[in-house]
Parts: sequence; structure tokens; C-alpha cells
Amino acid sequence: MIKKVLISACLLISFVSFAQQGTASPYSFFGIGDVRFKGTLENRSMAGVAVEQDTIHLNLENPASYASLIQTTFTVGGTFATSNLKTSTQSEKAQRSTFDYLALGIPMGKFGASFGLIPVTSVGYKILTDNSATEGATSSQLDGKGGINKVYFGLGYKIMRNWNIGVDAQYNFGKITTTTVEAITGVQNGTAEVNASELSGMAFSFGTMYQKKVYKKISMFSSLSYTFASNLNSDNTRTISVQGDPDSYVLPVNSQTLKLPNKLSIGLGIGEARKWLVGANMTFQGDGQLANYYNAAENVSYEKYSKYALGGYYLPNYNSFTSYLSRITYRAGLKYEKIGLIVNNESIKDVGVTLGAGIPIPQSLSNLNFGIEFGKRGTVSSNLVQENYVNFSLSFSFNDKWFVKSKFQ
Repeated sequence: MIKKVLISACLLISFVSFAQQGTASPYSFFGIGDVRFKGTLENRSMAGVAVEQDTIHLNLENPASYASLIQTTFTVGGTFATSNLKTSTQSEKAQRSTFDYLALGIPMGKFGASFGLIPVTSVGYKILTDNSATEGATSSQLDGKGGINKVYFGLGYKIMRNWNIGVDAQYNFGKITTTTVEAITGVQNGTAEVNASELSGMAFSFGTMYQKKVYKKISMFSSLSYTFASNLNSDNTRTISVQGDPDSYVLPVNSQTLKLPNKLSIGLGIGEARKWLVGANMTFQGDGQLANYYNAAENVSYEKYSKYALGGYYLPNYNSFTSYLSRITYRAGLKYEKIGLIVNNESIKDVGVTLGAGIPIPQSLSNLNFGIEFGKRGTVSSNLVQENYVNFSLSFSFNDKWFVKSKFQ
């Protein structure tokens, strides 16, 4: 039913606040939901640029980075997001708070390992189409929630001083539930349809990172990662009920196998370690087979995903003893994405600007990170919805030496 909302701009759209849901976008109805950024806030604040072999921050974009860690690193992050969603005639606001990631990285000589939990996609919308003023007209309320998460384990290896390789394995799992309640003006009871999909599947990726000094303290950085295409099994159920009737009807629905596409990410950068960096990332992904039985529509199709990002950081003086502000890392970036969804012949795009800062915790390599992202997704053309959003993010990165044998005298 949500396809009708996207087609017709004259419908009354009501978006409400969401607590602990990763999105408030009507576009999350399609496929497996909104694809979340799967890196840390440090990289997100640079629009996703992740090319440096960082020794004290986790880089979740490339498993080869784990081999560069010099201390055990624990990191956790979350976001508070506000959105203004509008059609050509109306506008509403939405808010949500999200958990972004929880990860641990462990150095092991030439090896490095990492494991954690990361949300992959989110579904979250609540839309009311109100035609109750017309006798015999149908009004609908549409709700969606859930998404896909992944637990992962990755291992990196330092082939030589400037060259790392790495692999990781991911188990994707989650549940997506959509509810449609329809009422006809003049009829006492409405009808509810609930579709639920239990999703699960494995995925694998590998990566490599290389850096080379090109002039005095200035180095060139490069990164390449590739995620293999994989299957996502969907066990489906559909339940029909009439309001006021205690009985419900479970209809048989075949399970489906969705196809997650392959993904290639390439990054290049130049800079001075612990001083400054300017880099660019390009990401390309196939179109996959993401439509489930309840969200396929003739006016909707999927295309290849692509993202272009430019970003970097500046750190005035990381070991300054006289100025705390000189030890703060300042980050910024620009991004342009085609999210892989076409509705009413319109390719849905996401354009954004990111800013951030890393605040060092005294007498340690740990830090507190802040980030803000301004962006626009979609368009009001072709009877669609445009989302203007602001995301406020916070993360902690704790660094310490673990697994050190105690010495006694």
C-alpha cells in the first residue's frame, strides 16, 4: 500500500517521532530498508573516507586496517537524527535515536582482529492516508519497523611495513514487520494485514591497504575492499484480521531468497600521519534482488548503487603540552550517493556535508568524537518525498594495552 503514498502527492502524510528506530523514511519500505553507514564516526565525519592505516582508531570499512592497531580499541557510537519530510504540498518532521555500532579491535603482532555488532539496514515509517471525509472512501495507516544487523569477525595481516591485507565474515540477521490497517468510511470495522519476514545469511569480504612516503613526512594512502554477493534467506508470514474480531487468518507465503549484491570500494589519500589528510572514496554496488513479496511494485525498480566522497582531517599538534585545543582532531567531508532505488522513474539520490571533532581524553590514546551531518535525500518531483535531515552523532573510542603479562619483582 505504501507505493500509493509515493505515487500520489495529494495524500495526507503524517510522520511521527521514532525512538530507537534507525530511520523515519518512507523509502525504507522498499527492498530491505535504508542501508546504514557501517563505519565508525571518525570515518563518517569525513563522509566515509577511510584510507589511512590508523593505529588507534578502528576502521570498519576495510578489514586490512586491523593489522595496524597498536592498542586494544573498544568503540561504540549512536546518532540522534531529525528530518523534515515534504511533498510538493505538505511538510512534516520526524526524529529518531539510533545505535550505530559496537566493536572491539585487538592487535596481535603482525596480525590484528576485530569483532562487533553493526546495524546494516533499518525500516521505520508511520504514514496515515486520510480520506474519511468522503463516504465509502478508504483510509489507510501504514507502519513499518525492524531491519537487518550483522555480527562480524575480521582478521588483518601486515605483509610488510606499509602493506596490509584482511578478510572478514559477517552473519546478517533481523526481522522486518509491516502493518497495514484499512478502514472504509461508513463501515464499522477495519481490516489489518501484517507481513513479517525473518532474515538471515552469511557474507564475506576482503581488503588491502597500502601506503608510501612520497615527500619527507608526506605519504600517499590507498585502500581497496570487496564484499562478495551473497544470499539473504527470508522466512515470511502474512496475517489478516478484522478489528473487533478475535480470530485472525494466517495465509501461506513462500519463503524467498534475496540476493545481496557485490560491493567494491576504492580510496586514495595524501597527508602527514597524525597531522592532516585529504582523501577520496568511490563505492560501487550491484543492483541485487531485494524486493520481497509484500513490497514489489511496478513503479519501483533497483539500480546499481554508487557513492563518491571527499573528506579529511586536520590535527594541529597531537602531542602539545601547552594547548589542549591543538590536540583536537577536526574532520569534514562531502558525499554524493545514488542509493540504488528508482521510484516513478526518478533515481533517488542522497547528498550531504559532514563535520566532526575528536576530543582526546587526557593521559591516554582514547577519545570522544562528535559529528554532525546535513543532507538531502529524494525529491518532490514525480509525486515523491524529499527528506532534509540533520544527524547528530556521538562515539567513544577507548584504547589500552590488554593481554600484557604482569611482571613481579
